[in-house]
Amino acid sequence: MAEWTSAVGAAQLARLITSQQARPGVPGARKLPAYRTLADGIRLLVLEGRVPVAARLPAERELAVSLSLSRTTVAAAYEALRGEGFLESRRGAGSWTSVPAGNPLPARGLEPLPPESLGSMIDLGCAALPAPEPWLTKAVQGALEELPPYAHTHGDYPAGLPALRRMLADRYTERGIPTMPEQIMVTTGAMGAIDAICSLFAGRGERIAVESPSYANILQLMRAAGVRLVPVAMADGLAGWDMTVWRQVLRDAAPRLAYVVADFHNPTGALATDEQRRAMVEAARSAGTVLVVDETMAELQLDPALEMPRPVCSFDPAGSSVITVGSASKAFWAGMRIGWVRAAPDVIRSLVAARAYADLGTPVLEQLAVNWLMRTGGWAQAVQIRRDQARDNRDALVAAVRRELPDWEFEVPRGGLTLWARAGGLSGSRLAEVGERVGVRVPSGPRFGVDGAFEGYVRLPFTVGGPVAEEAAVRLAAAARLVGTGAAGSSAEPPRTFVA
Repeated sequence: MAEWTSAVGAAQLARLITSQQARPGVPGARKLPAYRTLADGIRLLVLEGRVPVAARLPAERELAVSLSLSRTTVAAAYEALRGEGFLESRRGAGSWTSVPAGNPLPARGLEPLPPESLGSMIDLGCAALPAPEPWLTKAVQGALEELPPYAHTHGDYPAGLPALRRMLADRYTERGIPTMPEQIMVTTGAMGAIDAICSLFAGRGERIAVESPSYANILQLMRAAGVRLVPVAMADGLAGWDMTVWRQVLRDAAPRLAYVVADFHNPTGALATDEQRRAMVEAARSAGTVLVVDETMAELQLDPALEMPRPVCSFDPAGSSVITVGSASKAFWAGMRIGWVRAAPDVIRSLVAARAYADLGTPVLEQLAVNWLMRTGGWAQAVQIRRDQARDNRDALVAAVRRELPDWEFEVPRGGLTLWARAGGLSGSRLAEVGERVGVRVPSGPRFGVDGAFEGYVRLPFTVGGPVAEEAAVRLAAAARLVGTGAAGSSAEPPRTFVA
């Protein structure tokens, strides 16, 4: 029986390898033999999760043709990977990827850092802040006081608690979008909402248009669902959405869904203008595409003077083209797994009906806690705490990176939780790998792209500030020096324990 569970074609692997090398050369960098460069590239793809563990690699001859290399070079690279524990082979079964004993299995998303690593590792992987106390404690206490009547029921509310549905509908109405409770479904986080939407609208093989770059965990959710991702390039910096490109892609590809983060886009931080939002809705309607709008960052406005544009769904008064997703996870706390969907009543009914075969409903206690926060005014005060934290962290991180890594390029967003940085011609994948060895965890650009794009970028979230932000920049600079001089394969100094 074969030891592999999936396969990577020669053309696909060649594209991924080539994307790592398509970046400016770094002065003074040590040139490696061709076989070593290829072996390192495949190893990084495995560590990044962009080539799965237990994936069958193409035969040596096939990969050599796709990369315009000699078969001897590919054979030497495969042999080096076998010696390092990243490749296994058996006659008649081919060669497949693996990880050496003791190495953690890679993930293609942005999984949280294990608690036992927090003492020595600065985590810039997960864009989430600690809970805005005392509001988490107050919300849970308020929810416990309101729980007894619900404890006498079965506890399953597939559409969500009626009180929270009304509260969410009223909040949309206050924003100028008349909404009924029948247009709301409460979900287990925004991921649960988007998973439900994809399951209802896009079966295996269906096309979904996504911003390029886009949020890594959503991209992986869609890949796992077997859909075909259609990347739509974002404009440079904070310019965001090129509507000429969007119209062309939606017209030519006719995707079933399009996923966008119009409010402080993750990872770039861009904010769509009213004109861009109107044009997005018009383009989706013309193409027969359902526009899924992720508003999880919408309340994280960090510059008080910024005038926020209208919600995307306000340009779709009939409710036929836009489905909106919201969440408590970014604006309040990632541990509060409450999300919601706003859509036409018939879409909500279909989502609720399909939920019987998924998770049945969202925890009652957490729904009561969010409803308590919104009803009492605690939500607004907690969100203000979150904005103040994120603003201070953003300013500290920007100053530290500019000081320690002056050749890195980025534009400072006016909201959200993320900074998208071009890493001075270095490989984001190699920076991520070496960063873990020097004590800073950072996700590389390709996690936010399709098929190896954005190798020269990293995402930096506003999750640390003060001395921790300064230390994070120092460690990133150390990783950049190792990568830039070609010494990334040598042993790095272990990270020292850092206490904020």
